[in-house]
Amino acid sequence: MLTGSFSTANSNGRPKPDANASQAAFVEVYKVLISPRCQNCHPAGDAPLQGDDSHVHIQNVKRGADGHGVAAMRCNACHQDHNLPGAHMPPGNPKWSLPAPGHKMVFVGRSAGALCRQLKDPKQNGGRSIEQLFDHVAHDDLVGWGWNPGDGRALPPLSREKTADAMRAWIDGGASCPTD
Repeated sequence: MLTGSFSTANSNGRPKPDANASQAAFVEVYKVLISPRCQNCHPAGDAPLQGDDSHVHIQNVKRGADGHGVAAMRCNACHQDHNLPGAHMPPGNPKWSLPAPGHKMVFVGRSAGALCRQLKDPKQNGGRSIEQLFDHVAHDDLVGWGWNPGDGRALPPLSREKTADAMRAWIDGGASCPTD
Protein backbone atom coordinates (compact mmCIF):
# COMPACT_ATOMS: atom_id res chain seq x y z
CA MET A 1 0.00 0.00 0.00
CA LEU A 2 1.36 3.43 -0.92
CA THR A 3 1.28 6.05 1.77
CA GLY A 4 2.53 9.61 1.87
CA SER A 5 5.76 10.22 3.68
CA PHE A 6 6.54 13.45 5.41
CA SER A 7 9.58 15.45 6.34
CA THR A 8 10.00 17.51 9.50
CA ALA A 9 7.09 19.36 11.09
CA ASN A 10 6.35 22.93 10.06
CA SER A 11 5.73 25.84 12.45
CA ASN A 12 2.15 24.64 13.11
CA GLY A 13 3.47 21.31 14.38
CA ARG A 14 1.90 19.52 11.39
CA PRO A 15 3.98 17.33 9.10
CA LYS A 16 5.40 19.15 6.11
CA PRO A 17 4.30 17.52 2.84
CA ASP A 18 6.99 15.54 1.09
CA ALA A 19 7.03 16.71 -2.55
CA ASN A 20 9.18 13.80 -3.72
CA ALA A 21 6.83 11.20 -2.23
CA SER A 22 3.87 13.09 -3.67
CA GLN A 23 5.41 13.10 -7.16
CA ALA A 24 6.26 9.40 -6.91
CA ALA A 25 2.68 8.62 -5.90
CA PHE A 26 1.35 10.61 -8.86
CA VAL A 27 3.59 8.63 -11.23
CA GLU A 28 1.77 5.48 -10.01
CA VAL A 29 -1.62 7.14 -10.61
CA TYR A 30 -0.41 8.28 -14.02
CA LYS A 31 0.27 4.68 -15.06
CA VAL A 32 -3.45 3.99 -14.53
CA LEU A 33 -4.66 7.20 -16.19
CA ILE A 34 -2.78 6.43 -19.39
CA SER A 35 -3.99 2.83 -19.53
CA PRO A 36 -6.58 2.11 -22.22
CA ARG A 37 -9.36 1.83 -19.62
CA CYS A 38 -8.92 5.53 -18.78
CA GLN A 39 -7.48 7.17 -21.87
CA ASN A 40 -10.09 5.63 -24.22
CA CYS A 41 -12.67 7.93 -22.62
CA HIS A 42 -10.25 10.85 -22.36
CA PRO A 43 -9.05 11.24 -25.99
CA ALA A 44 -7.51 14.34 -27.54
CA GLY A 45 -10.27 14.59 -30.15
CA ASP A 46 -14.03 14.16 -30.11
CA ALA A 47 -14.11 10.45 -30.96
CA PRO A 48 -13.74 7.91 -28.16
CA LEU A 49 -11.03 5.32 -28.42
CA GLN A 50 -11.57 1.61 -27.94
CA GLY A 51 -9.70 -1.62 -27.39
CA ASP A 52 -6.47 -2.32 -25.59
CA ASP A 53 -4.66 -0.62 -28.49
CA SER A 54 -6.76 2.58 -28.12
CA HIS A 55 -7.87 2.79 -31.74
CA VAL A 56 -10.52 5.29 -32.81
CA HIS A 57 -14.04 3.98 -32.18
CA ILE A 58 -14.93 2.05 -35.34
CA GLN A 59 -18.57 3.15 -35.47
CA ASN A 60 -17.45 6.77 -36.07
CA VAL A 61 -18.99 7.87 -32.78
CA LYS A 62 -18.52 11.53 -31.76
CA ARG A 63 -18.60 13.16 -28.32
CA GLY A 64 -21.64 15.40 -28.85
CA ALA A 65 -22.66 18.48 -26.89
CA ASP A 66 -23.23 16.58 -23.63
CA GLY A 67 -20.60 13.85 -24.01
CA HIS A 68 -23.27 11.20 -24.72
CA GLY A 69 -22.90 11.12 -28.50
CA VAL A 70 -24.82 12.72 -31.36
CA ALA A 71 -28.23 12.02 -32.91
CA ALA A 72 -28.66 8.31 -33.73
CA MET A 73 -25.15 7.57 -32.41
CA ARG A 74 -25.87 8.17 -28.73
CA CYS A 75 -23.64 6.09 -26.43
CA ASN A 76 -26.58 4.17 -24.97
CA ALA A 77 -27.56 2.89 -28.43
CA CYS A 78 -24.87 0.21 -27.93
CA HIS A 79 -23.64 0.66 -24.35
CA GLN A 80 -26.27 -0.68 -22.00
CA ASP A 81 -26.39 -0.26 -18.21
CA HIS A 82 -24.10 -3.29 -17.76
CA ASN A 83 -21.37 -5.16 -19.64
CA LEU A 84 -22.75 -7.49 -22.29
CA PRO A 85 -21.48 -11.08 -21.98
CA GLY A 86 -18.74 -12.26 -24.29
CA ALA A 87 -15.27 -11.12 -25.27
CA HIS A 88 -15.08 -7.57 -26.62
CA MET A 89 -18.85 -7.02 -26.45
CA PRO A 90 -20.00 -3.44 -25.76
CA PRO A 91 -19.17 -2.54 -22.18
CA GLY A 92 -21.83 -0.83 -20.13
CA ASN A 93 -22.74 1.45 -17.29
CA PRO A 94 -25.89 3.57 -16.78
CA LYS A 95 -23.76 6.75 -17.08
CA TRP A 96 -21.70 5.67 -20.13
CA SER A 97 -20.29 8.78 -21.80
CA LEU A 98 -17.23 10.84 -22.52
CA PRO A 99 -16.57 14.00 -20.55
CA ALA A 100 -18.56 16.93 -21.99
CA PRO A 101 -16.71 19.11 -24.53
CA GLY A 102 -16.24 21.93 -22.02
CA HIS A 103 -13.96 19.79 -19.87
CA LYS A 104 -12.64 16.92 -21.98
CA MET A 105 -9.89 16.04 -19.52
CA VAL A 106 -7.54 14.79 -22.24
CA PHE A 107 -5.19 12.05 -21.00
CA VAL A 108 -3.83 10.86 -24.35
CA GLY A 109 -0.39 12.22 -25.13
CA ARG A 110 0.11 14.01 -21.81
CA SER A 111 3.30 13.62 -19.82
CA ALA A 112 2.97 12.85 -16.12
CA GLY A 113 3.72 16.46 -15.21
CA ALA A 114 1.32 17.92 -17.79
CA LEU A 115 -1.50 15.59 -16.77
CA CYS A 116 -0.89 16.32 -13.09
CA ARG A 117 -1.09 20.08 -13.67
CA GLN A 118 -4.21 19.63 -15.79
CA LEU A 119 -5.94 17.58 -13.08
CA LYS A 120 -5.23 20.28 -10.51
CA ASP A 121 -6.57 23.11 -12.71
CA PRO A 122 -10.31 23.65 -12.11
CA LYS A 123 -10.53 25.43 -15.49
CA GLN A 124 -9.50 22.17 -17.16
CA ASN A 125 -11.06 19.58 -14.85
CA GLY A 126 -14.71 20.62 -14.83
CA GLY A 127 -14.37 22.84 -11.75
CA ARG A 128 -13.45 19.98 -9.44
CA SER A 129 -11.38 20.31 -6.29
CA ILE A 130 -8.58 17.83 -5.61
CA GLU A 131 -10.86 16.02 -3.15
CA GLN A 132 -13.62 15.81 -5.77
CA LEU A 133 -11.11 14.30 -8.20
CA PHE A 134 -10.15 11.76 -5.55
CA ASP A 135 -13.82 10.90 -5.00
CA HIS A 136 -14.30 10.55 -8.78
CA VAL A 137 -11.45 8.03 -9.03
CA ALA A 138 -12.15 6.20 -5.77
CA HIS A 139 -15.96 6.04 -5.80
CA ASP A 140 -17.63 7.00 -9.10
CA ASP A 141 -19.29 3.90 -10.56
CA LEU A 142 -18.53 4.86 -14.18
CA VAL A 143 -14.82 5.22 -13.35
CA GLY A 144 -15.07 1.94 -11.45
CA TRP A 145 -16.02 0.22 -14.70
CA GLY A 146 -12.33 0.50 -15.66
CA TRP A 147 -11.60 -2.25 -13.13
CA ASN A 148 -14.53 -4.37 -14.37
CA PRO A 149 -14.26 -3.85 -18.14
CA GLY A 150 -15.83 -7.08 -19.37
CA ASP A 151 -14.32 -10.06 -21.08
CA GLY A 152 -11.35 -9.58 -23.37
CA ARG A 153 -10.10 -6.25 -21.98
CA ALA A 154 -6.92 -5.62 -20.01
CA LEU A 155 -7.16 -4.18 -16.52
CA PRO A 156 -5.31 -1.04 -15.43
CA PRO A 157 -1.86 -1.72 -13.94
CA LEU A 158 -3.03 -1.07 -10.35
CA SER A 159 -6.22 -2.14 -8.58
CA ARG A 160 -8.75 0.57 -7.83
CA GLU A 161 -7.83 0.42 -4.15
CA LYS A 162 -4.11 0.85 -4.88
CA THR A 163 -4.89 3.65 -7.33
CA ALA A 164 -6.93 5.44 -4.66
CA ASP A 165 -4.14 4.85 -2.11
CA ALA A 166 -1.60 6.37 -4.50
CA MET A 167 -3.88 9.29 -5.24
CA ARG A 168 -4.39 9.90 -1.51
CA ALA A 169 -0.59 9.82 -0.99
CA TRP A 170 -0.20 12.33 -3.85
CA ILE A 171 -2.77 14.66 -2.29
CA ASP A 172 -1.55 14.27 1.29
CA GLY A 173 1.99 14.97 0.13
CA GLY A 174 0.93 18.33 -1.30
CA ALA A 175 -0.32 17.24 -4.77
CA SER A 176 3.13 17.93 -6.16
CA CYS A 177 3.58 17.36 -9.88
CA PRO A 178 6.46 15.66 -11.65
CA THR A 179 8.70 18.14 -13.44
CA ASP A 180 8.72 16.52 -16.88
